[in-house]
Amino acid sequence: MALYTPAYQPTGEEIAVIKTNKGTIRVQLAGNDAPIHVGNFVELATKGFYDNLKFHRYVPNFVIQGGDPNTRDATSQQVASGAGPFGMGGPGYTIKQEYTTNPNNSHEDGALAMARSQMPDSAGSQFYLCLAPQHFLDPNYTVFGQTIEGKEVIGTLRAGDVIETIEIENAAQ
Repeated sequence: MALYTPAYQPTGEEIAVIKTNKGTIRVQLAGNDAPIHVGNFVELATKGFYDNLKFHRYVPNFVIQGGDPNTRDATSQQVASGAGPFGMGGPGYTIKQEYTTNPNNSHEDGALAMARSQMPDSAGSQFYLCLAPQHFLDPNYTVFGQTIEGKEVIGTLRAGDVIETIEIENAAQ
């Protein structure tokens, strides 16, 4: 699969407003540190790619993960049960890893990072939010944002919960 380079060029001012069925989370995106990941995320969010997807993976004190288009037509109960190809879907392309070039690649509590397979350049659309610091992930996964509001919402999310929409504030036109 060819690597995708987003056309969107981040300014470093972008804020992702992740609206879920449990509440809203605001994440300051790290456009200067991970421009490929932020550009990709902004493009997907702006196109409505994430609208009505479900979080498909919850591991207590670790992460809540979403962004798999395979969850779109599944019920929350199906996703929560794990019955289905959840965790395998993407946008039809992958992007280059930036964990080796991001000077602030730190999995803090509330960090937003991109999930991937065993291949370094295999991230696409699936992301996770850290439920506690996870620094052992720093050398292998790209962090591209940090929660600035709504950590209490993140703590209530579980598999099957809905990403209603993701809006980007301060996106360059």
